[in-house]
Amino acid sequence: MREINIGLLGYGTVGTGVAKLLIENKEILTARVGAHLNLKWIADIDTETERGIRLPDGILIKDAHKVVSDPEIDIVIEMIGGEGIAKDLIVKTIENGKHIVTANKALLAGHGNVLFAAAAKKGVDLAFEASVGGCMPTIKSMRESLVANHINAMTGILNGTCNYILSKIADEGITFQEALAEAQKHGYAEADPTLDVGGFDTAHKIAILTALAYGMEINLKDVFVEGISKITPLDIEFAEQFGYRIKLLAISKYENGRVEARVHPTMIPFDNLLASIKGTVNAITISADAVGDILLYGHGAGMMPTASAALSDIVDIARNILSGAVGRVPALSYQQENIRRIPILPIDELVTHYYLRFSALDRPGVLSTISGIIGKYGISLQSVHQKGRKMNGAVPLVMLSHAAREADVKRALNEINALDVVSNEAVLIRIENEKLD
Repeated sequence: MREINIGLLGYGTVGTGVAKLLIENKEILTARVGAHLNLKWIADIDTETERGIRLPDGILIKDAHKVVSDPEIDIVIEMIGGEGIAKDLIVKTIENGKHIVTANKALLAGHGNVLFAAAAKKGVDLAFEASVGGCMPTIKSMRESLVANHINAMTGILNGTCNYILSKIADEGITFQEALAEAQKHGYAEADPTLDVGGFDTAHKIAILTALAYGMEINLKDVFVEGISKITPLDIEFAEQFGYRIKLLAISKYENGRVEARVHPTMIPFDNLLASIKGTVNAITISADAVGDILLYGHGAGMMPTASAALSDIVDIARNILSGAVGRVPALSYQQENIRRIPILPIDELVTHYYLRFSALDRPGVLSTISGIIGKYGISLQSVHQKGRKMNGAVPLVMLSHAAREADVKRALNEINALDVVSNEAVLIRIENEKLD
């Protein structure tokens, strides 16, 4: 029986999970693939820490370049992360004619266009199922199961850290900082959580999915990104009174030759399936012309869910090697020559519904002044609520708009924020609700 040799770069949390599956599930993998998947090398700067796996003698080394240069290695698994040494090693691996498996969404979002083109030119596979959605088969579904569909939209909860934090605020009424501390205590958030709570991790993922869905180049720089650090228990409470929950959503849509790709806190109605997703899990709805709406749900991160996704790529490549069918499925779903540049709609041109909250002094005429400014910019209001509670001498004034253009809403808010009867900067949260007009 043929042996397919594998080299693993990075022996951290996910790398350990990959090694664990390759070693402990070797028998079932052999039975399903029809070849031995042999973990020949593991490279990591830390060769001393005990990971709880009994490795064959001598396979754990510090020299990553030895792995990517070994002529016997067929598949290299990159689990280092980041855009530095990981990129250099992937480039070298491609140059050496070896296949790549990675979970590195930041690298692919920033440099994927070049890397995928290089892999295609060299005739090797670059697989990345584990980069988006962990154990959810997001990439495979988009690239294979939905291959006959025009994909119209995707809406997803793609960061478990943010979903955990927003769930804690909603369930316990605690502040963002308190919820973040809980997430860090349980290991769901890093010491520096900016990549997660700032929305950037989610932006990497939706940039990749948008390219897959619409046959376009990956375009991270034009994805609008807004994080969750300004979300308060008060806004979550008001949202629930109106029948909404607040989630950090990745939203991508294709219409009239233009693409929306945005990440921001979003109010969605209770009956939206994503509204019920709590804790650290991920979920994404995909809307397409033939299948309608589908929902994928599962753990988007963690040692074993991510390792499971990486193993699915390893097995796919191993089967391609055995059948001589390398490059059978294009990395970005479309053939390389059919990938286009499609503009992403600037956020100021977005038309959607808005939740607006002002901290206004309780004086006669304040409501009419604020409403007048909003009307001046052509924004129609669906409802206005003045809550009785006072905070530092001001009362919350909450408005829900009909569909409005973002640029007009921002101009109105800038003028309202300058009023001496408004004590704090206005809060803006976008609403996704097909029932509103």
